[in-house]
Amino acid sequence: MNHQTVLTEKQTLILRLTAWNTWKDLLFISIGICMASIGLKGFLLPNGFFDGGAMGMSLLLELLTPVNLSVLIVLVNIPFILLGAKQFSIGFAVKSSLAILALALLVHYIEVPTITADKLLIAVFGGFFLGTGIGFAIRGGAVIDGTEVLAISVSRKSSLTVGDFITIFNVFLFAFAAILVDLETAMYSMLTYISASKTVDFFINGVEEYLGVMIMSPQSEEIKNMISFELGRGVTVLKSDGGYGEKAKILPDRKVLFCVITRLEVTRLLVAIEKIDPKAFVIQYPIKDTKGGMIKKRPMH
Repeated sequence: MNHQTVLTEKQTLILRLTAWNTWKDLLFISIGICMASIGLKGFLLPNGFFDGGAMGMSLLLELLTPVNLSVLIVLVNIPFILLGAKQFSIGFAVKSSLAILALALLVHYIEVPTITADKLLIAVFGGFFLGTGIGFAIRGGAVIDGTEVLAISVSRKSSLTVGDFITIFNVFLFAFAAILVDLETAMYSMLTYISASKTVDFFINGVEEYLGVMIMSPQSEEIKNMISFELGRGVTVLKSDGGYGEKAKILPDRKVLFCVITRLEVTRLLVAIEKIDPKAFVIQYPIKDTKGGMIKKRPMH
């Protein structure tokens, strides 16, 4: 009976955590979609400006083709979403797909009055709202601009960092825009991209950064198996000795788990750890980049 009671309490805790994190992610993604819509409809679209990345590609194609921007936002991001499903998880791909579809619908249906006619303010604040939207969406475990997914994939297979790839991608994009549209629009759009990217950095400290995570828990073996088999990530087990206060002398040797993940995966990892051991001691710290090891997700059998 006591075992059943403990089991029920653990199941209830897991359900509560799942519900809370689902609502939190939904809130962040919803805020992100609204902010990005304001940036597009209130600043960029009325003035023919565009941004970098997948959103920049969509805006540029909208200027050059008769296809509606809402349709282009979905079409341009489809390959990135499919790649995200392979690199991260199906859940990530589903959330990102719904977020991109919601953004496309808002862009198509909502009307936002033009806020300013000053080109410098349009570039800076259009990028700010768009970057805020992207940042909130990533905090919610999704993307509304799929370039980062492609960049992370390329960085795992080449010597390029994520930041290097995004920079090269956008240099070609803006050069193409300068030729097909005009140089002035391309230059202002570069300001938009800089503003958006700096805003995203402010919200998530750089999507290109990895996180080093150290986990201390009596359930270390179960957490290790979860990281290895459910998340498909490499994990290192470190032997440690420690204690707290008077207990320092009687605590047995314990294991510390260490793994490296991307910021897009951190929420999923923390939720999974909390389901196993809500009292686990978890340390996170940023890592600029990595090479080798089990950073790339391994295939599940």
